[in-house]
Parts: sequence; C-alpha cells; structure tokens
Amino acid sequence: MLKFTTISPAILPCILLFLFNVHADSQLYSEEHASLMKLKQHWQNPPTITHWTPSNTNHCSWPEITCTRNSITRLSLYNTSISQTVPSFICDLKNLTQLNLSYNYISGLFPRVLYNCSKLQYLDLSENFFVGPIPHDIDSLPRLRYLSLGSNNFSFDIPASVGNLTELRVLQLYKNQFNGSFPSAIGNLQNLEQLGLAYNTKFVPSKLPSNFSQLSNLKTLWMAEANLIGEIPEPIGNMTALEVLDLSKNGLTGKIPSGVFMLKNLSKLILHRNILSAEIPQVVQSLNLTVIDLSQNNLTGTIPNDFGKLENLAGLILRFNQLSGKIPESIGRIPSLADVRLFNNKLSGALPPDFGRYSALTGFEVAYNNLTGKLPEYLCAGGKLLGLIAFDNNLSGELPESLGNCNSLLTIMIYNNGFSGKIPVGLWTASNLSYVWISDNMFTGELPEKMSGNLSSIVISNNRFSGKIPAGVNSLRNLQVFRASNNLFTGTVTRELTALPSLTILLLDQNQLSGTLPSSLSTWKKLTTLNLRRNQLSGEIPEEIGSLPVLNSLDLAENKFSGKIPPQLGLLKLTFLNLSSNHLIGEIPIFNPKNQSKFHPNISL
Repeated sequence: MLKFTTISPAILPCILLFLFNVHADSQLYSEEHASLMKLKQHWQNPPTITHWTPSNTNHCSWPEITCTRNSITRLSLYNTSISQTVPSFICDLKNLTQLNLSYNYISGLFPRVLYNCSKLQYLDLSENFFVGPIPHDIDSLPRLRYLSLGSNNFSFDIPASVGNLTELRVLQLYKNQFNGSFPSAIGNLQNLEQLGLAYNTKFVPSKLPSNFSQLSNLKTLWMAEANLIGEIPEPIGNMTALEVLDLSKNGLTGKIPSGVFMLKNLSKLILHRNILSAEIPQVVQSLNLTVIDLSQNNLTGTIPNDFGKLENLAGLILRFNQLSGKIPESIGRIPSLADVRLFNNKLSGALPPDFGRYSALTGFEVAYNNLTGKLPEYLCAGGKLLGLIAFDNNLSGELPESLGNCNSLLTIMIYNNGFSGKIPVGLWTASNLSYVWISDNMFTGELPEKMSGNLSSIVISNNRFSGKIPAGVNSLRNLQVFRASNNLFTGTVTRELTALPSLTILLLDQNQLSGTLPSSLSTWKKLTTLNLRRNQLSGEIPEEIGSLPVLNSLDLAENKFSGKIPPQLGLLKLTFLNLSSNHLIGEIPIFNPKNQSKFHPNISL
C-alpha cells in the first residue's frame, strides 16, 4: 500500500524557490555556453580553443574558463592568436570578473564595450596592438583591481580619471606610445601595490610627482625609461611598503635621497643610466636588498661599508661612476653575492681576499680602476663563475691556481695589468671558455697542446709566451681571432693554423718564427688581417695569398722573404700592405683601383 508524505505548508515556498533557482541556474549555464560559441565564431575559431564545441557542454572544465557556482567568472584567452575586435556580447557573461586577452593581435581603440561588464575586477589587454587614447571615462569600470594595458600602441595623455579607480591594486601601462603626460592623480590610488609606467619614451619630460610618495601600499614602482627629469623626491623614503624601485634610464639628477636606503622592505634598487651625483648614502638599513644597480651615473665618494651588512645581496652593480677609495672587505663576505660589477670607476687598493669564498660568484667585473695586488684566490670556488673582467688595473702576481678548475668560465679579460707566471693549465681547457684576453702582462710558459674547442678569441699579445704554436690549434674550429704579437714564439707558421675555417684575424708579428709559409693558407676564406711582421720567415711569398677573398690588411715586413712578389697579390682588396725590409725582387704587382679603398704601398725591394 502506497504512503504519501504530506508537505508542510511552511517549507513549501523553500522547495519552490530551490526548484526555481535550479531552473534559473540551468538556463544561465545554457546561455553562457551559447555566448562562448558566439565568441568563438566571432574570433574565427582560434586553433587553441577547438575543444569549444556545442556538444562539449561542460564548459566549466575548459582550461580557459573558471566558474563559480556554475557561472563563468574568469575568461583567460592569452596567446590565443585572436586578431578580431572585442565584441559587445562578451558582457553577456554577466558574472565575469576576470578577463585576460593578453599576447594576441587585437587592434583598434580601447574596447569601451567592456563598460557593460559591470562586475569586472581584472582586465589584461597587454601585448596587443590597441591604438588611440585611453578613454577619459575609463573610471566607468569602478570595480577594477587589476588593469594591464602594457605593450600596446596607446597614445596621447594618460587620463586623470585613472586616479578614480580607487580599487586598483595593479596598474600596468608600460611600453606604449604615450606622447603626453601621466597624471599626478595616480597618487590618489591608496590601494595600489604595483605601478608600471616604464618604457614610455615619448612621455613629455616630467618630474616624479611628490604625491606618489603617498602610495603607502605600493610595492613596485617601475618607471624605467619614462623621460623623468629633476631630482628623486625626498619623501620617497616614506613609501614603507616599497619592495622594487626601478627609475633607470631617465634624466634624473641630484643625489640619491638617504631615505631610500632606510626602506626596510626594499629588495631591488635600480637607478642606472641617470645623471645622479654626489655620494651614495653611507647609512643603509634596507637589509632585504637583493640587487643594487646604480651604474652609469656620476656618483662620487666611497662604496658604503654598510653594503657589507646586506646578507641577501646577490647583485652589486656600480659600474661607470666616479667612485673612489677601497672596496670594503666585508662585501667579499656577503653569502648571497653572485654578480659584482664595479668597473670604470676610480677604485684603488687591493681586492677583498674573500670574494667567492662564501658565495658562488657568476660574474666579477672590476676593470678600468686603479686596483693593486693579486686576484682573490677563491673567485671560482663556487664553480659558477662565467666572467672574470679585470683589465686596465695595476694588478700583479700569478693567477690563482683555482682558476685551473673553473670549468664554468666563458670569458677572462685581464689585459693591461702586471700579471706574471704561467697560466694554470686547466684554464685553457675549460669546456665553455670562449674569450681569453690576457695581453699586455708578463705571462710566461708555452701554449698547451689541448685547448677548449669553444674558443673564439685568443688575445695574448705583449707577453713572454714561448715555444712553438702547438699542432693542437687545428681543433679550434670556432677560433676567429688569434692575436699573439710581441712574444717569444719559435718554430713555423704551422699548417695546423690553416685548418681554422673561422679565422678572421691572425697577428703573429714580433716573434721568432722561421721557415716558409704553407701554401695551404688558401683555406683562410674569412681572414681579413694577416700580420707576420718582424720574424725570421723566409722563402717565397705563396701566390695562394692572392686567393684570400676578404683579406684587406697584409704585413710581411722585416722578415727574410725572397723571390718575386706574386702578381696574384694584385687581386686582393687591400687597405694596407707592407712588404718592406725583405729580399724581394721583380716588379710590384699592378693593383686594380676598383679593389682598393685606401692603399698605402710600403714596399722595399
């Protein structure tokens, strides 16, 4: 016998409301699915959303879609090859709060149709091709918390109405074609955490508004290459939340406000390529700093001792200034330090001996100073050093033996110092080594038979290297430059040298080479400069030299060459030729004027 349960009149309205909501939700879901199909058709079926089909009805599971209570709240279509406009019916997605259309090919004016998306909080249209002004009624999107219009072609002024978007946490307007100004009203955005106005090179030259310092929640101020002029406002030291300050590549003048180095949360300070002067503030309490880049300014005075307290500092970049005095020894003991770039200053004294001992250095650039003493022993102790740049100093002594185990090294440039002794053998065989520029020192010893196959440039002129040029050079298939002038090399210009297909410059002048030149030098198809002056080379000049297609400078003077000057030399496109002080006979070759851009004959028969 069937039993019927009586529904209480009190709960009946709740059941009916539930059923109504279920029906309404189902209807909304169907409507939103239809809107997605319409969007796909309008955008001409982008290949990355082929899974958007009428039969695939579970659109809340699609990776581009986020739903809340079965209604679309987020639509993310970045890098989807969309080139058509943003249609008005996109706002039929009535609960849409986040829209990301970045990295597409959308052009035209700012899509004001989005004003109908009344719940929109997040809008990213960056990396597209929008043009024209940002609308003056942009504040018609009052709920926006995130607005990114970066890397487009927006122009004119940034409207003051941006300052009415008081809910904004992120405002990114970088890399556009603005040819007007940016409003100080941005300083009204008290909730703002990130501000990006960088790489707007057409901005009218402007000072950094002092009221920006009222942005008490701002964590990132990114205004690199924004045509800023004048001084950095002193109140910037009141921006206690600031973590990243990048005002690089501008025309800022005056001193760095002392308050900048008092910001407890500051992690990156990037002020390079300005016209800042005076001393770096000596008191530093920004203990969270990871990067300091003050390069390419006119800063004077000394490097602050307090920099040695910055245990999180990974990059110290002070190059191209007028800094003087010693490098504080405590900087060498910073446990996180990886990148040191201090070149082109007036620094003096010895290098701190602990550089590399407590941290894994990747770059060490101290060139063009007045530094003395030895290189630190531990530079490559961490096994990550890529570049050692210390040329144009007064450094001396032998190279640290530890460099012989520095397999990570790509570049060593220590020319024009007073280094002596032998090069650690392992240095030559570092598997990644590409550039060795160690000329104008007092190095001795012989070149090893085996060297790194990645070497592209060997510059060792004006030293005291001796012995023969090793036959193993024929394995240096990437070698383009070999400058070894003014050493004590003996033996011959070996056939192995002619096996280098990439060679463009070969300087072996002012050595003690003898014997004849190999005819195989015709393989130097890329050679532009050949200088063998002041050796003891003999025999005839090989006629094969005349077949070198791009040779423009040839110096064989002050040797013992004899016989006739090959007429094939007249085929060369020379800008310089010197055959003087040999034992040559016969006629000077006739040079085709069409081949000579600047010919200076200096021939003695």
